[in-house]
Amino acid sequence: MAPVGVDREVFARRLTRVYNAWKEGNGDWSKVDAMAVAVGVDEETVYSKSTAIQTWLFGYELPDTIMVFCESGVFFLSSKKKVDFLKALDVKDENGLPPVTLLVRDKNDKDKANFEKLVEALKGSKGGKTIGTFTKDKFPGEFMDSWKSAFSKEGFETIDIAAPIALVYAVKEDPELHTMKRAAQATADVFSKYLKDQIMDIVDADKKVRHAKLAEGVEAAASDKKYVTGVDVTQVDMCYPPIIQSGGNYSLKFSAIADNKTLHFGSIICCLGARYKSYCSNICRTLLVNPTDKQQDNYNFLCQTEEELLKLLVPGTKLSDVYDKILEYVKKEKPNLADKMVKNFGFVTGIEFREGSLIIGPKTNAVVEKGMTFNVSLGFSDLKNDGASDDNNKKYALFIGDTVVVNAEGPATPLINSKKKLKSIGIFLKEDDDEEEDEKENEPETEKILGRGRRTAILDSKLRQEHTSEEKRKQQQRELGDQLNAAAKARLAQLKGGKEVEKVRKSTASYKNTNQWPRDKEVEELKIYVDPKYETVILPIFGMPVPFHISTIKNISQSIEGDYTYLRINFFHPGATITKEGGSFPNPEATFVKEVTYRSINTKEPGEISAPSSNLNTAFRMIKDVQKKFKTREAEEREKEDLVKQDSLVLSVNKGNPKLKDLYIRPNIVQKRISGTLEAHSNGFRYTSIRGDKVDILYNNIRHAIFQPCDGEMIILLHFHLKNAIMFGKKKHVDVQFYTEVGEITTDLGKHQHMHDRDDLAAEQAERELRHKLTTAFKSFCEKVEGLTKNDIEFDTPFRELGYPGAPFRSTVLLQPTSGCLVNLTEWPPFVITLEDVELVHFERVQFHLKNFDMVFIFKNYSKKTIMVNAIPMQMLDHVKNWLNSCQIVFTEGIQSLNWVKIMKTITDDPEGFFENGGWDFLRPESDSEDEKDDEEGDEEDETFEVSDDEEFSEEDSDSEYSEVEEDESDDEEDEDLGSSEESGKDWSDLEAEAAEADKTHKYFEDEYTNSRAPGSGPPGPPGKRPGPPSSSFKDRGSSSSKKHKSSHPSPSKSKGSSHKSSHNDRHRSSNSDRHKSSNNDRHKSSSGGSKRPRESSHDSPKSSKKHRK
Repeated sequence: MAPVGVDREVFARRLTRVYNAWKEGNGDWSKVDAMAVAVGVDEETVYSKSTAIQTWLFGYELPDTIMVFCESGVFFLSSKKKVDFLKALDVKDENGLPPVTLLVRDKNDKDKANFEKLVEALKGSKGGKTIGTFTKDKFPGEFMDSWKSAFSKEGFETIDIAAPIALVYAVKEDPELHTMKRAAQATADVFSKYLKDQIMDIVDADKKVRHAKLAEGVEAAASDKKYVTGVDVTQVDMCYPPIIQSGGNYSLKFSAIADNKTLHFGSIICCLGARYKSYCSNICRTLLVNPTDKQQDNYNFLCQTEEELLKLLVPGTKLSDVYDKILEYVKKEKPNLADKMVKNFGFVTGIEFREGSLIIGPKTNAVVEKGMTFNVSLGFSDLKNDGASDDNNKKYALFIGDTVVVNAEGPATPLINSKKKLKSIGIFLKEDDDEEEDEKENEPETEKILGRGRRTAILDSKLRQEHTSEEKRKQQQRELGDQLNAAAKARLAQLKGGKEVEKVRKSTASYKNTNQWPRDKEVEELKIYVDPKYETVILPIFGMPVPFHISTIKNISQSIEGDYTYLRINFFHPGATITKEGGSFPNPEATFVKEVTYRSINTKEPGEISAPSSNLNTAFRMIKDVQKKFKTREAEEREKEDLVKQDSLVLSVNKGNPKLKDLYIRPNIVQKRISGTLEAHSNGFRYTSIRGDKVDILYNNIRHAIFQPCDGEMIILLHFHLKNAIMFGKKKHVDVQFYTEVGEITTDLGKHQHMHDRDDLAAEQAERELRHKLTTAFKSFCEKVEGLTKNDIEFDTPFRELGYPGAPFRSTVLLQPTSGCLVNLTEWPPFVITLEDVELVHFERVQFHLKNFDMVFIFKNYSKKTIMVNAIPMQMLDHVKNWLNSCQIVFTEGIQSLNWVKIMKTITDDPEGFFENGGWDFLRPESDSEDEKDDEEGDEEDETFEVSDDEEFSEEDSDSEYSEVEEDESDDEEDEDLGSSEESGKDWSDLEAEAAEADKTHKYFEDEYTNSRAPGSGPPGPPGKRPGPPSSSFKDRGSSSSKKHKSSHPSPSKSKGSSHKSSHNDRHRSSNSDRHKSSNNDRHKSSSGGSKRPRESSHDSPKSSKKHRK
C-alpha cells in the first residue's frame, strides 16, 4: 500500500535540527551557503547519505527527487505522486522554519524551468557560491544527468557535508531507538534460534558444511517467522551478507565474505546484522569448540575489554580518547595482545550501517552525545594456539560486537542483551580415542553443550544425545549411588558440631517496680482486675492480689451453673503440652500454679448496681482481648526473629529503567489484591502498588528468577525464589511473584456459543494479540534486566514439554523443570525445589497394578523436612527417571511408604553410624544386586525365594529345572532323592514334607518365629519403617502374571496384616497330621495379590532347599 503522507511534525522537528546546526556554523557548516541533494534510481546502492537523509526526514526513500535547502526556503522537485505525498509539508513559515515549495516535474521541457528556479534559489541563499552536497553519491539516469549539467553550468563551488549531516542525525530520537531495538531483536533471534543451533548440530553430527552455505541459511532465516518474532518480517533485510569464518583464515572486517571452505571445529566467528524499517543493528560472536585454558582466558579478557569500552561511551567524551584509553587498558593488562587488536573499536550506526566519519578510532575528534547508537566491535586476530595438533587450529581469532546506545548517565547499554559469556558460547566435547570407542558404546555420554557449570534440568534430547537405554541409566545410577554416601559423609563431617540450641521460654515480668502497681478500686476489693497497659491479670489468692502476666495463661473458660458463674483459668506449667512458640521453662523445678477457678453469684442484692458475677464476665472478655493482642505481637516478633537484614535499595533516576505496569503481586500485600508497577533499579527491584505500598527485592538476594510465559496458561508471571526471606504484609516470604492475567479466567457456560460466532472469533483474536503483546513485553523486561545486571540475574523459563502432573499440596498441578529447579508457579502456594539442594529422590508405591506413585525429595541438609509429591501417573515413571538421570540425581524406588520423619531423625541423631551401616544403600532394590551376583556363592543371611507365576509352566520346564539341580548338586543324596521324587510323580504334600525334612537335617533353616524370639538374631530393618507387610521388590518379566517376589529386608516382619508370606516357612509350621490341608492353605497365602496354582509353590521348594544346603 502506498504511503498516505509524510509526518509533518517529525519533518519539522528534524529539519529544525539541521538548520540549527547550520546557523551555529561549527566546522564545515560555516562555509555552506546552501545545500543540494539529488537522489536518482540505483538498485545496487544500499547505503548513501542522500537516501539516508530522505529516510530520516520523510520516513521513505523518494527516487528521482531533488532537494534544495536555502536560507530562506526549502524546495522539492519530484513527480506528481511524490509531490502529493509531500503536500503536508507545504506550510508557510511554521515554527521559524523557511517555507517549503513543491515543484512537479515537467517532462515537456525536460525540467529546464524547474532547474532554473532551483538554481536561482541556490544563488540567492547567503553568498550563493559554496553549495553543500554529498560528493560521493553519484546516481545514474537521464534526470540526474540533466540536473548535473544545469548545476555545473553555474560554476558553483561544492563542499562535502556528509560528516556534518551525519553528526546531526547520529543522535537518535525515542521512536528511532524503538525501531533499532526491534532490529536488534531480529538479529539476536536469527543468531540464537537459527545460526547457533545450526552450528551446534553440525559440530554434534560432525557434518561438513561450507561457510557460504551457512550464510545463505542465515539470510533465509531472517525472513522466516519461525525464527524472527515481534516484527514484520517483510520489512526485515540483512545489513550485509552474513560472515562465517573458521579454520585459521580470519578477516575481522565487515567487508569480508563467507568463503566456500568447510566449517572447522575450533574458533568460529559469526557476524550478522538485521535491518528493520531502514534502521540497522549488528551482532558478532565467537563460538569456541573445546577451547584451551589460554583461549578461554583471552576470550574472557575480550569480554572485560568490551565492558570497559561501554563505560567510556558517555556524553562529552571524544571518540579518539575512548580509543586511546582502551588501547592503554589492553597494554596494561595483556601487553602481548595489544598489537593483535582490530584497527578501530566500532562506529556510529543507524540508517546507514557504518558512519565513516564517526569511528571509534585514533583520529576521530567527534564527541559522544546522548542517544547515539554505536556498533561496538572488538577482536584479536592472528593468535597462536600452541597446543593444537591440527594445522587449521594453530591460528585463531576472537571477535565480539554489539549494538549499544549512549545513555544520559552511566555506561552505554546494548539494545538487546544477547549472551556472550564463555558458558553461553563454549562448546565442550568429550574426545574418545579410537581404541576405546567400542568399549564405551554402552556407557552414557558426558558431553556438555554450552555447559552451565551447575546441575541442569534439560533432558538429554534437549542437548545432543538420544534417550538413554535402561541399562545405561542403571549403570549411571550405580555410579552416582557409589559417590552419594561418600560425598554425604564428607559433607556431614564438615558440619559436625552445629547442634541446635534448645529454645528457652522467655521470662516476662508484669511490674518492674511498685510504682507501676495499679491503684484501682477492684484491686483493693480483691476482685479480678485486668491491666491492659502491662498485659497483666491480677487475681486474688489467699486474700492477696497476685499479678500474672498474660503469657503465663494458657486458656480460660466461663460457664454458668444455676445461680453461679464460674471462671476457670489454666496456666502453662512443666509437663503440659507447649506450642511451637513455647519452649522449655527457665526454672522447671519451681512450684507452678496449674489452674485457678473462681465462682460468683449471679443474683443482685438490693442496692447493688450489678451482680457480683459481672466482674468475672468483664475479666473473661478483657483477658481474651489482651491475650489476642499479645499473641499477635508475639507472632510478629517471631516472624522477624531470623530475618536477614537486607541492603538498602539504590534507586536509579534514569527514566529508561526496565519497567512493567499493571502487575499483581503474590502473596498479596493486603487482603484484597491490588495492581502495581515493577521497576528495576541499580541493585534491585521495587514493586509499587497503586495505593503506595512498596516491596523491594535486591538482586543479591535472588536465588532463582523465573519467567513463565502464557503458553497454555491463563497468567504470565515473573517469579523470584529468594535466598533469605523478606517481610511484607506482616509475614515472611521466600517466594514472591508478579503476574497479570491473559484472557478470561472464568467462562459463562449459559451463553450460547457457536464456532463461527463473530464475537467469539474477535475475542479469540484479541486474546491471541494480548498474549503476544504481553510475552514480548515480559521478554523485553527480562533481557533489559539481564543486561543491566550483566547477567548476574538470569531468568529461567520452565520446560513445559518436560513437565509431568503431581500433587505437591492438595491439588494436582503440572510440575515443570527449569535449568536449576522443579517448579509449579501457576497455583498458590508455589512449589519450588532447587535441584542443587537435592541429595536423592525416592519413589514410593511403585507397583504396576497401581495407577499412581509418590516421589520424595531428600535434601543435602538432613535437618530440612523432606518434600513429597503425590499422585504422579505410573506411565510418567520412565519420563521422570530419565529427567533425574540427566540431572545427575540419584533415585531409588520401593513399593512401600516410609516414615521419613523417623528416618531423618535416625540419621541426624547418629550420621556416622548411619553411613557405617551402608547409608542410603538400604533404599536400593535387591533385584539389581541379585542380577549381578546370580552365580556367586550364596552366603547371604536372608532366605531368598523365587516364585514363578507363569500359568503355562510345562512339565518339560520343571524337568529341566530339576536336572540343573541334580547336575550342580550331584554329590548330595537328598537332591537326587528330590529329583527322582519329582519324576516318579509324588504328590505336592509329600514333596513339601521332604523339603522340610531336608532343611532340618542340614540345620540351615531358620524359622521366622525362632528368629524373632532369638536374642541378637540379626540386624534390624531400615530405620523408620512403618509397620506393615514385609517389603518386596517386583521385577517385571514382560507379562502381568509373571513376577518375582523377593524379601528386601534383612529382618522378617511380624505384621499380622502381611499380604506376602513365605510359603516355605508356613510349610514347616504345618503338622504331619493335617499336612495336606495346611499345605494347600499356605500355598494360597504365599501369593502376592491372589491365588496361585499349587504347582508353582512346589516347584519352588527344591530350589529353596538347594540354597539352604549351599
